[in-house]
This record gives sequence, structure tokens and C-alpha cells, in this order.
Amino acid sequence: MLAYQLQADHFGDLDDKSRQLLDGAPTPEAAGKRAIEKSAVVGMLSSGTVLSREWNGRMHRVTTLADGFTWNGKTYPSLSQVAFAITGTRWNGPRFFGLRDKTAKTRS
Repeated sequence: MLAYQLQADHFGDLDDKSRQLLDGAPTPEAAGKRAIEKSAVVGMLSSGTVLSREWNGRMHRVTTLADGFTWNGKTYPSLSQVAFAITGTRWNGPRFFGLRDKTAKTRS
């Protein structure tokens, strides 16, 4: 604890996103794995990339920004939040937009 506090005092504490990632994970290892998965998906999308998905007979287009995603004139911090706005139910955003296979976890 003392070493952490010294580092936090010197370099600054965790940002809100990092805190949420750690608080939402059952173990530190799970948090690390989740962070790697998130960065891999978002890292492969450059700003200006347009993702398309048809849902309930309507085509939805999402544009990737440097700090999030835009859909219907509103900016969202994650693809999962965009998917929720479109469907009204919780989705894994990368999976909803076809960026990740359902079976990707079983292959690894």
C-alpha cells in the first residue's frame, strides 16, 4: 500500500476508466485480460472508420473518433454503449458490429 501511495503521489492516481475496469473485475488478472481485449479491438480502428450494422430492418452507421464513437449525432465512449442505444439491450459492442467472433474465446 505504501509503495502504491508513493507512486500515486508522484505520478498521479488511476484515471476513472482504469478504476472502473479494476472495480468491475473479479480479479486483477481478469481486469488485465479485459484491458488487453478492449485495447486490441479499439486499437485496430482508426479515426474515421465507419462500422455498419443492420438491426430490425434499419442500417446503422457508427463512426470511430479519436476518443469514442458517434452514432445519430451523439458521441459514446464505447461500442457497447452504442449497441445498447441501438437495441435497448446489453451487447458486447465489438461482437454486435462483427469485430469479434463468438468463437474467438474458444480458439485461444
